[in-house]
Amino acid sequence: MAAFDAIRPYSDAEVAAVLQRLLADPAFQDILARYRFPRLAKPLGWLLRPILAFYLRRELAGVDTVAALQSKIEPYVDRSIVRGTDGVTFSGTEHLRPGEPHLLIANHRDIVMDPAYVNYAMYHAGLATPRIAIGDNLLQKPFVSDLMRLNKSFTVHRSLSGRREKLAAFQLLSAYINHSIRSDGESVWIAQAEGRAKDGDDRTDSAILKMFHMSRKDEPFAEVIRSLRLTPVSISYEYDPCDLAKARELQIRASTGSYDKAPGEDDLSIAQGITGYKGRVHVHFGAAIEQGFEDARQLAALLDQQIIGGYRLFPVHYLAYAQWQARDTTLAVPEAASLFSASELRNAEQYWQQRMAACPAEQRPYLILQYARPIQNQYRIRAGLPL
Repeated sequence: MAAFDAIRPYSDAEVAAVLQRLLADPAFQDILARYRFPRLAKPLGWLLRPILAFYLRRELAGVDTVAALQSKIEPYVDRSIVRGTDGVTFSGTEHLRPGEPHLLIANHRDIVMDPAYVNYAMYHAGLATPRIAIGDNLLQKPFVSDLMRLNKSFTVHRSLSGRREKLAAFQLLSAYINHSIRSDGESVWIAQAEGRAKDGDDRTDSAILKMFHMSRKDEPFAEVIRSLRLTPVSISYEYDPCDLAKARELQIRASTGSYDKAPGEDDLSIAQGITGYKGRVHVHFGAAIEQGFEDARQLAALLDQQIIGGYRLFPVHYLAYAQWQARDTTLAVPEAASLFSASELRNAEQYWQQRMAACPAEQRPYLILQYARPIQNQYRIRAGLPL
């Protein structure tokens, strides 16, 4: 495991020491105070921070393994996960055989909540939670890195610029993922592409699939993938708390050709994704892909079909599709009124009108796009058409 020290999650032997370091970190104490007491944190932060740290030390006394930590914080995490939703459901967990690790590859809409909901589904299905791939651009603060690595996260180095450094990083990542599944017996979660699908178009990057094979080049690609039990996961949000910010970014990119993130923008996206309203959330696990491909390109197309096909469509998606000027009029997409109850549709229409009203006119086509694209992609798959 020493070969993977730069990227791996913390081991059980490291948990106690990391917890002590984390609870003594003023930046972490400040975050806790702002989260728990948002109105009092600024004027009384000097008092609240040490009190919260003392309380957590007492609560976490004796916790010295990752599993024990997850069990201890699970009720709090569950409350946080469910607080911003109208319910979290999941399906397909029968495809995940207990005791057998899987390489879970999912669509990517939210920085933190995507793997959080996958963890939630697996934990409540009585399955071991996976190790989580997370970009180093999100681990700039030491306490954030500590928190994520305590929760079975490992680092994907995305900020490297040199070709040789990138190649070495991919090689190490490939070796670690293979080691995690084949030697440690631990499942792994990774997004199907770098960065969130801000336009609602969930597509698998074949470069990620090639990366899985890099550390086992002497073996056939298909055999390597089969040995990893590559399993598609579809994460569906009724509403995206970051949809207005995504619409703004898409509009700026379209009009100027580029978009530069402001300092702290990722932090704001993370906070909004965690606390913002999401309506209903559904996580679907497909069956492990074992055949039907010979190379990364074919596998990417197969994953796209499975992930998009497993995506749950809500009334808002149909409402947005009806407004989308670029929709495919040859597709047999039914009216929302024929699929949902009158009360369900009425609630969706009211919320959708509020989102549209909050969005500047020039950005509204990009808000519509986010919700409409999953309809077109899924109905193209149902019709046997290419994406």
